[in-house]
Amino acid sequence: MFGEMKVFAGTSHPDLAAGIAAHIGMPLGKSRISRFTNENIKVKIDENVREADVFVIQTSCPPVSDNLMEMLIMLDALKFASAARITAVLPYYPYVRSDKKDESRISITARLVADLLQAAGADRVLTMTLHAPQILGFFRIPADQLMATPILVNYFKNSDTSNSMVVATDAGAAKFAGHMAKRLGLPMAIIDKRRYDDNEQAQSVALIGDVRGKDCIIFDDEIATGGSIREAARILREFGAARVRVGITHPILSGSAAEVLATSDLDELVVTDTIPVPMEKRLAIPQLKVLSTAKLFGDAILRIHGGRSLSEMMES
Repeated sequence: MFGEMKVFAGTSHPDLAAGIAAHIGMPLGKSRISRFTNENIKVKIDENVREADVFVIQTSCPPVSDNLMEMLIMLDALKFASAARITAVLPYYPYVRSDKKDESRISITARLVADLLQAAGADRVLTMTLHAPQILGFFRIPADQLMATPILVNYFKNSDTSNSMVVATDAGAAKFAGHMAKRLGLPMAIIDKRRYDDNEQAQSVALIGDVRGKDCIIFDDEIATGGSIREAARILREFGAARVRVGITHPILSGSAAEVLATSDLDELVVTDTIPVPMEKRLAIPQLKVLSTAKLFGDAILRIHGGRSLSEMMES
């Protein structure tokens, strides 16, 4: 068994970190993070962590590279402060989309991040809903992936789903959409979506399944510019859908996403708080609802510290 549990946090998402600490029933560890005039980051741990079981919370949000570097420096500081075990808690994994070598002479950056976390001192990693599950294979230390499935499923179960069906935004999303449809006890349809370049925009060209008069629910791991979701909502309306609701784990909402989504044909956009959603974006997107992941992460941290299974959480 490891020693006393301690939870620290970087500066990327103070609200989520505070929520996790509150659920666990303990204060966040004392640390100071500062930047010199040359933009170098300094992290100082302000309490004793010798032989402690330490968890460090830091998500990937703008400025992404600064937040990653801040995490690496904090891990290194804790390692050389003699923490017994250090778990990097990454609600949204950095550079998660760079998970394969699909062009010549590029970096598989998600694998590089895994190497950096281990080199900095992480003994294990806890994250949520990876864009590609094979990223877990980039680690040579224990790595656990939580899923936002229980949070999203419970939310939609609490509404009337008697006339609903789950819709996959493309063939690649069909497996996950099928899993969510099974959890909700609903039928499924699939949008035939084609992506022609790297501008993050895709075109929906056909639909497999009958959505006429249906309350359609789309699930996806993340939403960036909002263009794909807007296009999916458009084609569902063209095929006669009565309502279009969306459940997303990671609300990246980059660029003009707020404007795109506010003017899209969506009835509801439900996201979790793995990434902080600024108040101006919450106000700009009237369909938006943000669900907390603090309890899920808090329960996972307690289970890891106590040597208990995480799979039981996903099965409930």
